Amino acid sequence: LMASYWGAGRTDEVHRRAFANSLCVGAYVDGRQVGFGRAITDRTVFAYLADLIIWPENRGQGIGSRLVQALIDHPEVRTVFHWSLSTSDAHGMYEKLGFKPSTDGRYMRLDRVPE
Repeated sequence: LMASYWGAGRTDEVHRRAFANSLCVGAYVDGRQVGFGRAITDRTVFAYLADLIIWPENRGQGIGSRLVQALIDHPEVRTVFHWSLSTSDAHGMYEKLGFKPSTDGRYMRLDRVPE
């Protein structure tokens, strides 16, 4: 995780806190982790698919789709009806899972520099 674009520059403590306050799933092959997915959610109405990381040598095997589906189907978030995400790649995979690009201009973002 630390070597991925998502983990770059973040400490173990930042990761621990983020994961503790999120719904996380992992993918394993022969006992070795090959993928990770994380959703930030109120577990009732909204969920944001924050992270989906598949180790490079394991991409193209459907692991990412299965992790996203595992998050969406997780018993703790069965009532969630508004899922969102932001990504620069894998649009086709997300569209196959039912996600659609937002074109209405309603989504905004604020990036703060950590102190």
